[in-house]
Amino acid sequence: MAIKMQAQISPSVLSADFSRLGDQIQSVADSGGEVLHLDVMDGHFVPNLTFGPLLVKAMRKMTDMILEAHLMISEPDLYIENFIKAGADIILVHPTTCSSVQGTLKNIKSLGAQAGLVVNPDEKLSIVEPYLGEMDQLLIMSVVPGFGGQSFMPEVLDDLPTMRQALIDNNVLVEIDGGINKSTIGSVLNKGISRFVAGSAVFNGHGSPGDNFNTLQTLVTAGK
Repeated sequence: MAIKMQAQISPSVLSADFSRLGDQIQSVADSGGEVLHLDVMDGHFVPNLTFGPLLVKAMRKMTDMILEAHLMISEPDLYIENFIKAGADIILVHPTTCSSVQGTLKNIKSLGAQAGLVVNPDEKLSIVEPYLGEMDQLLIMSVVPGFGGQSFMPEVLDDLPTMRQALIDNNVLVEIDGGINKSTIGSVLNKGISRFVAGSAVFNGHGSPGDNFNTLQTLVTAGK
């Protein structure tokens, strides 16, 4: 699977109505969605509990969309293979949860998935610099991970200009996650970010997920 650098929305299914998950995913796919973001939490690394490989496997049967799994879990190396076997195409991990960041990235790639690192709002982007040559993706958290519906934190992008060229040189896709909606998305465009995670802005109960996705995707594509 090649890295796709043009700007795109990645809906987070954590905000979806799980009683109608298949229909809501299909609504996004029918509107041109290509990626789904899966927030995996263990109740230990972050104070919330969501889902595991079994739900990923079920979603894999529902759609051909790219599934990116953000593992907010302790000791992710114990579970990476299970998530990839379940159908995850991209695995995103937090460096602080890995006994060997380099080893984790290599393991993900050896299992046939793309590998990415996640930076929290209270961390510097420079923590991923030693691994740029081994990672496919950088996920910048613009809220504190653990719960949906938080407000966007613009200061997380302060360090991005200093790393932008290095990210380009290493073909690392940059993604942002947290508080992205119609009001905030304009502030993160044209900054070298190619993927925008949106949860409640897509699966908000007002209009169809596909229509909401289209609204955001149009803003991203237009660059305004």
